[in-house]
Amino acid sequence: MECLSRYVGSPAASIPSSLFMQASKPKKNGGFKAKLNSENDPLLQSAINAASLRFQETHRPEPLFVDPYAGCFVRPNMQMDLKKYSHHYCLATRFIDDKLLQTVNHIDGTKQVVLLTNGMDTRPYRLHWPTSTIIFDISPEMIYRKSAEKLQGVGAKIPRSCFFLHVPLESTNLQKSLRNKGFNGNRPSIWVIQGLPVMTLASFEEILHIVSSLATKGCLFVGELPAWLTETEIGIKSSTNEWMNKLFMNNGFRVDTISYDEVGRSFGKELAPGDYLHILFVAEQLRFSDDQMEMWRTEFQRVEEEGDEEGFEEL
Repeated sequence: MECLSRYVGSPAASIPSSLFMQASKPKKNGGFKAKLNSENDPLLQSAINAASLRFQETHRPEPLFVDPYAGCFVRPNMQMDLKKYSHHYCLATRFIDDKLLQTVNHIDGTKQVVLLTNGMDTRPYRLHWPTSTIIFDISPEMIYRKSAEKLQGVGAKIPRSCFFLHVPLESTNLQKSLRNKGFNGNRPSIWVIQGLPVMTLASFEEILHIVSSLATKGCLFVGELPAWLTETEIGIKSSTNEWMNKLFMNNGFRVDTISYDEVGRSFGKELAPGDYLHILFVAEQLRFSDDQMEMWRTEFQRVEEEGDEEGFEEL
């Protein structure tokens, strides 16, 4: 079993060390299984804790963002903490929101957004998406289903001009599942990870492989990952930035780590005291997607067979 007790945040966002999740080894074909302990579900509790932080942020005098749906996930008698400090998670949420909308608004035609989440991400409902945005949510099936019922109950709806599609995290082949849902590896996309249960370094590397295979050159991968992943390599002597650069470059990405302090200053907010063991990052895809490479090979074969000199020059 993989212990999730390393998830550290404010008291409202922490997970008791007695809660565990059973998980099997990531599969090479693009998926991994996660079995939830029905008695004490750390994934569900983590998702609820994150929703509670968004709910509290929404009710601050000058909120970083407004999440009108987070309240349907929290207890009616939840104790509010509206101190002047901003939680790291909320700063990261606002940063990711801004990066998402800035990116999709500069994509011509169909806009593809892939959200790797805990199943309670309300971005598909609360953000102002441009026309022709297709949103894919990859998250634990059980949590997503429970969340969808609650969101429907409070009237949450996707904009009419957009599409929302769920892909279970437990899919045996996430790449195939995304393609079956309509993801196009020849079209631009932006990928976000926040809240998705990452149990091992191998599971995150599998995620990087999936994104690298499907995202076209120049696409962005934005989000947070657990800082404890940097501790998984025995005898590592490099800094966090060096470790991140190596990990992402090995999978075809150029990455920048983002300082929570700088994000806070940019919004005029003071960070909450205490540790928050996550890394906020923005990565750019440097390689062609598998679909782009296949299209290039097909076109190269055509011009070679036809002796198309102009075609060769264009390639």
